[in-house]
Amino acid sequence: MTLRLYDTRTREKRAFAPLGEGPVGMYVCGVTPYDTGHLGHAFTYVSFDVLHRYLEYLGHAVRYVQNLTDVDDDLLRRARELGEDYLALGNRHVTAFLTEMAALNWLPPDVYPRATRHIPQMQAMVARLLEGGCAYQADGHVYFSVDAWPTYGELSGLPREAMLPIANERGNVPDMRGKRDPLDFVLWQPSGPDEPSWPSPWGPGRPGWHIECSAMSTAYLGPRFEIHGGGADLAFPHHESEIAQSEGASGERPFVAWWMHAGMLGFDGEKMSKSLGNLVLVRDLLASYPGDAIRHFLVSHHYRAEIDFHESDMEASLVAAGRLRQAARLAEELEPLAPAMADPGSLHPVVAGHRARFLAAMDDDLDTPAALPELHALAARAIETDEPRLRVEAGWMVRELGARILGLRLATVPASREPAPPDAAVRA
Repeated sequence: MTLRLYDTRTREKRAFAPLGEGPVGMYVCGVTPYDTGHLGHAFTYVSFDVLHRYLEYLGHAVRYVQNLTDVDDDLLRRARELGEDYLALGNRHVTAFLTEMAALNWLPPDVYPRATRHIPQMQAMVARLLEGGCAYQADGHVYFSVDAWPTYGELSGLPREAMLPIANERGNVPDMRGKRDPLDFVLWQPSGPDEPSWPSPWGPGRPGWHIECSAMSTAYLGPRFEIHGGGADLAFPHHESEIAQSEGASGERPFVAWWMHAGMLGFDGEKMSKSLGNLVLVRDLLASYPGDAIRHFLVSHHYRAEIDFHESDMEASLVAAGRLRQAARLAEELEPLAPAMADPGSLHPVVAGHRARFLAAMDDDLDTPAALPELHALAARAIETDEPRLRVEAGWMVRELGARILGLRLATVPASREPAPPDAAVRA
């Protein structure tokens, strides 16, 4: 089979193929580090970690970029409330985030750029949008004119009347000074007295939210690349606006070949949110469960699914991850008998069958819930069979598929790749 990935923009699964000769470009919208990370964040980043791993398993070189939004309305508001420097606040929370994700065996991105270090790229993009007639100046602000982009709404599929209420919930200020249309979004804005500010041709100020990701993604991946991901709540207005401004600035379409969105997490039937006080924090789970149990719980759901968290599911994943680890360790103990696992054609027929079904599920838009039973069937073979060859091959295949693709450690060893500071190229 061929890997097929669901594209939010075209609303269909399409066979994946790189756009050119270079590495596959993958950009995932990162955290705004103004508060503690929760399990919903982990679901998004583990989901794209599985994609990252599977692309590499299939032989693709991947250039993975994930940004850090270290200047933003929410971050500045929180820093003001705490009386703390916004960069210090952000650094504290991003350190916690990276530590938690390392505990979940997340492969850090190749580039982890900070918004504050890419202001020149943002300003250059704003200038091109003004020159092209897609943007306008008003009272020290620069806005993108939604009317100048007829396909605005193509990604989300939202009718115009539904856009404004959602945009307003997610940071839009409809009556901001000088706006021609309440839906027009900020590219550049004057800073408040206690906010960071950078000089610009339009006056001192700071960037809008959407322009940050467009500037950083294209800086490292070019004007067109393969995959752009994030949580489903970012499809509108953030990703919709990214398309408009990125394509408006470069003149190249499509900006991204596959738009991929991870589902949202709920708790006991309600949306997980800080306002409801029902956040499941990764740090709290790690106090009670090993990283493999949490990761098993996450990959037991399809990345596009809406998940409802129940503690009983974590308990089940704890047991299941332990059984996978037991199978992998049995194979390690019999390592001298291990076959040349690089040759699938020489595998025991039972192991080959489970492997084929596992990979077929992964090829179907990363259907990890369908792949996991094949992994557990292999673990059962490794633990229960009396046939030495089947035990060894099944146990080693658990490690091959469970570790290389699903990212389970299946051991008590520490992470092999430590988190690196933002802006570093952390993988060769």
